[in-house]
Amino acid sequence: MAALTPQVLVVGGGPGGYVAALRAGQLGLDTVLVDGGGLGGTCLQRGCIPSKALIHAADRFYATAGMVGGDRLGISLAEPPRLDFAATMRWKDGIVARLNRGIAQLLAHAKVRVLSGWAEFSDAKTCIVRGGAEAVTVAAEHVVLAAGSEPAPLPGLPFGGAVISSTEALALDAVPPRLAVVGAGYIGLELGIAYRKFGSAVTVIEAADRILPRYDAALAAPVRRWLDRAGVTLHLGATVDGRNPDGSLAVTTPAGKVAVAADRILVAAGRRARLDGWGFEAMAVDLAGGFVKIDEQCRTSMRRVWAIGDLTGEPMLAHRASAQALVVAEAIAGQRRRFAPEAIPAICFTEPQIVSVGLLPGEAGDSGTAVFPLAASGRALTLEAGDDGGFVRIVYGRGDRRVLGIQAVGREVAELAGEFAHALEMGAVLDDIALTIHAHPTLGESLAEAAMKGLARGLHG
Repeated sequence: MAALTPQVLVVGGGPGGYVAALRAGQLGLDTVLVDGGGLGGTCLQRGCIPSKALIHAADRFYATAGMVGGDRLGISLAEPPRLDFAATMRWKDGIVARLNRGIAQLLAHAKVRVLSGWAEFSDAKTCIVRGGAEAVTVAAEHVVLAAGSEPAPLPGLPFGGAVISSTEALALDAVPPRLAVVGAGYIGLELGIAYRKFGSAVTVIEAADRILPRYDAALAAPVRRWLDRAGVTLHLGATVDGRNPDGSLAVTTPAGKVAVAADRILVAAGRRARLDGWGFEAMAVDLAGGFVKIDEQCRTSMRRVWAIGDLTGEPMLAHRASAQALVVAEAIAGQRRRFAPEAIPAICFTEPQIVSVGLLPGEAGDSGTAVFPLAASGRALTLEAGDDGGFVRIVYGRGDRRVLGIQAVGREVAELAGEFAHALEMGAVLDDIALTIHAHPTLGESLAEAAMKGLARGLHG
């Protein structure tokens, strides 16, 4: 059995793990990365990238279908478009493969050794990796845990057959005629909306009394309006009791019990840390609420064992994992680093999109809000986005005008997330944003307009 003794062992090749390994290699540390699910992890292989590719394809198909008989832009088709779903999936898979190869090349350039297989730990810093031509023992000075997360099943509704997670939803061989989605968070709604655009009859079941319960009602309202217009059936304040003998879902709603017939049942009720199957219990690392407990440098309770990404809890976002990865690699290399961001942007690629950074209005204490409607944005109107109820909103301190949070809902607003996060990270006040000249015509102008409204100098909305 081969044996390796690197300075750094990274377990998991997702956006946390591969970035940690890449940065460690760049810093001259002898680094080994163990990955069993494909470089890029859940984000690239089974999450962020394939889902956004599928959403884009669904948008194109839905928009094209709307041209039959003519649309308001004067574009007309004589007959409905046809969907070759297998070709759509091949295109999506091609993007994943291209990015996967790019990650492999970056790691090779940084002299990171990649072991394909699954690690099984016998103690905190020693594991056996199986899955390659031969088993390899790895004993490292530092271990970075980046094993990620996995979909959480519902009691009485285990995965298998017609019951699928987001992983299977991104790899279907055909558009299901009827799709039931359990969970109206961002994962359930992103995929449910995409399949509705492809032609599925979609039913969404949510335990809370509204969709997107982590966001405030104003942000969720435009998405709710789209769902209603698109004919998506919503059961809110509802619970799934299991499956009926005919395969339908038994659902208890505020109005009574209903049976939801579905060809596929997507369970999107949350994710949990992937702690089973790789010897985590042998590492003597402390947990907190089902996730690995870390400090501000992402150190665990075990000396020289670090943890990043979804293993460490919410928010389970790829960009959070990557930011933690840089902190860990540079701390191992001796730099003074800590993970203490002012804000982490979150995006829902729903219809329309939602961006949220920092505090929501109800979380900010003595604060004000300044809202600019996208109906007053020239760029939004040119994107046919003026009538979806979208807006840009700034939450700010009443005393010092400090920006505490920024949110937006509307078409293409995901691309504003960087500016929103940058404003909070730099400690901006309303004046900083209002006095920054924003290019015209862009959606970014809406942020400046909102800031001017907060200063009682609003111009256009």
